[in-house]
Amino acid sequence: MNARFAPGARLRGTYVPPADKSLSHRAALLGAMSSAPVHVTNYLAAADTTSSLDAVRALGARLEARADGLLIRGPGLRRARPGAAIDVGNAGTLLRLLPGWLAGQPAGGSWTLDGDASIRRRPVDRIAAPLAAMGARLDAREGRFVPLTVTAAPLSGATYELPVASAQIKSCVLLAGLLAEGETTLIEPEPSRDHTERLLTRAGAGLARTGAEIRVRGLEALALDAIHVPGDPSSAAFLVTAAVLVPGSTLRVEGMAANWTRVGFFRILARMGAALDGELEGREHAAPDAEPVTALEVRSGPLTACTVAPGEVPLAIDELPLVALLGCFAEGETVVRGAGELRLKESDRIATVVEGLSALGGDLEATADGFAVRGTGGLRGGVLHAHGDHRLAMLGAVAGLASREGVEVVGMEAAAVSYPGFVADLAALTS
Repeated sequence: MNARFAPGARLRGTYVPPADKSLSHRAALLGAMSSAPVHVTNYLAAADTTSSLDAVRALGARLEARADGLLIRGPGLRRARPGAAIDVGNAGTLLRLLPGWLAGQPAGGSWTLDGDASIRRRPVDRIAAPLAAMGARLDAREGRFVPLTVTAAPLSGATYELPVASAQIKSCVLLAGLLAEGETTLIEPEPSRDHTERLLTRAGAGLARTGAEIRVRGLEALALDAIHVPGDPSSAAFLVTAAVLVPGSTLRVEGMAANWTRVGFFRILARMGAALDGELEGREHAAPDAEPVTALEVRSGPLTACTVAPGEVPLAIDELPLVALLGCFAEGETVVRGAGELRLKESDRIATVVEGLSALGGDLEATADGFAVRGTGGLRGGVLHAHGDHRLAMLGAVAGLASREGVEVVGMEAAAVSYPGFVADLAALTS
């Protein structure tokens, strides 16, 4: 499906982002692993997160949709139904987290994970290595691609130092540690999203953190009762960027998750001079392991280029394409370094973002681990191909609003992976 986004329509009004995708995936998995029913409110209805619900259902969970949310009655930590073939669709988070739970199930169980064409190009060796060190039995195509077969085996705690900061790899190892004998220690090179740690703490996992080290011990059961999923900052980032770039825009964002590990993009945006009013770090709830939320006021205005350092990348990984777009409008040269992980997303996001924005009139250069953008005062417009990548599709739409001539996005349907209501929300705020 192609869609054209014309320039000039300013954004006005109040905007509540869709539910957080990362937390929704984890709510499905941790809900199924819990020994008691878990009530989830504001679960994201999108293709990616539906794959997680289908997966836990195949593993023995019973799901009940209610007027006030979703009730998950799972099989528990150590009783996943054996023999299921799991279709993860386009969900990279599900692909990388689920093997951590399955690897340590009682002997005799086996599961095969597969997905769409994009997932078949995304490697799983970074989770296979630490799981194998714990005793897991994994068989992947060419040693690093799906289909991935996980065969249950006894696991032993281990110490593992992550080669790159990744919340997905970290979460996979921590879930495996719940089923392992002894203690599992994980060392992060840089902080990354901590949703899994917060949920495990609430579930009674006894997780401990000292500096860069996270430790967890094997246990018999988890016990969660309720999970509320706040608005997704990664989805909100697209509408916020549009409000910053389109002259005359004023946008109020409400109910957005503001966990400090998720608002790295907004810190970068503020550093570029964007007019943002509100608490970026959000308001902590009574429980320190709950997810904070915030409200922001956003206005259009001039921008100055900046450099994004490697240490900032894990906390803004999904929004870095927007940094490239902002750099096209900023004064000076915007540089992103240490973002090689972008090449392993739904598309090679370094190549596709540089190619896509260059075709619209931008002055960009790809590097091995990032990109450089020379601000030219804006974009001409033209055609942008989404390459099946939901974030690239939404990037094209925002670029169209901010461009001089508009943008036609080829493959706009990809946005439904994480944000089915994106076009409708954009239309409501520009009407």
